Amino acid sequence: MRKTAGYASLAAAGLLALSSLTACANDAASSTADTGSGGGGKGENVKIMVGGLDKVIYLPAMLTQRLGYFQAEGLNVQLLSEPAGVQAETALVSGQVQGAVGFYDHTLDLQVKGKAVESVVQFSHAPGEVEVVSRKAAGDLTSPKDFKGRKLGVTGLGSSTDFLTKYLAVKNGVKISEFTPVAVGAGPTFIAALQNGAIDGGMTTDPTVATLLDKKAGKILLDMRTPEGSQEALGGPYPSSSLYMQTDWVNGHKDTVQKLANAFVKTLKWMSTHSADEIAAKMPADYSQGDKGLYAQAIKSTLPMFTDDGVMPQGGPETVEKVLKAFNPNIKNAKVDLSKTYTTEFVKAVK
Repeated sequence: MRKTAGYASLAAAGLLALSSLTACANDAASSTADTGSGGGGKGENVKIMVGGLDKVIYLPAMLTQRLGYFQAEGLNVQLLSEPAGVQAETALVSGQVQGAVGFYDHTLDLQVKGKAVESVVQFSHAPGEVEVVSRKAAGDLTSPKDFKGRKLGVTGLGSSTDFLTKYLAVKNGVKISEFTPVAVGAGPTFIAALQNGAIDGGMTTDPTVATLLDKKAGKILLDMRTPEGSQEALGGPYPSSSLYMQTDWVNGHKDTVQKLANAFVKTLKWMSTHSADEIAAKMPADYSQGDKGLYAQAIKSTLPMFTDDGVMPQGGPETVEKVLKAFNPNIKNAKVDLSKTYTTEFVKAVK
């Protein structure tokens, strides 16, 4: 009973923390738009849902707002936040928002479900994800081959961290029925779950990675924040964070999509010529959670995952398809038209 109660309180604390994170992120987005640093209150209105606005893997969304590049394009962009990418996907498909910032792999998953969605700006050529293990489990959990019988944290069930965890298991001879994915979000809820034994390990991103290493709450098992790490773990480039939108909406609003592409590519180029400290200084103060040095280090560790032009990396869609087909029966038995899951029309037209 004590253990059950502990899990219940952890879950309650987790929900509270996730709600606070979402609320803070939404407030940050709204205030940014209202104060004119990227919003301005004039121009074409676009709502974009981000799968965790303060995650470094999705940093280009808020950074574009803070640099004023949306406003320069005549756009009034409202950035909203959900703690997991799968929730951003749901908001997009239901029509609550016009765009989602999340992992490209959702476009393949949605296509086999009859939804036409495409990446229009590809932020990355590596997942930016890290598989970590708790200090207690580190002696026995030394590779994905040891996933059997383990409780592994993911941001949400059906999220990209869930997809990648399942692939790593299957690739290393562990059936997806032989371990338990646990939805623990990111940030404080992920770290608490790791420390309290609710999970043995899990997949997360910066700044969570930097924080848990600083707290000595766990250690890195697999690092996919670089193209090299992606190649080693997944066998190729893995395009992850992107701006993706419903294809019908894109085709009906090409001028607006081009302006979004212009703004985001300008940000990616800016990131490629500025230091982690300079990037951190542009972000909302609360994103550093009181430790500016640690936050800058989190950005520095993740910077290698980003493209500087928004173009889909060659061979990337094929790697993603291979990963999903390894464990997802819906995709494994379906014909996926990769050419319809992304477009380079807009990023290649950026001047």
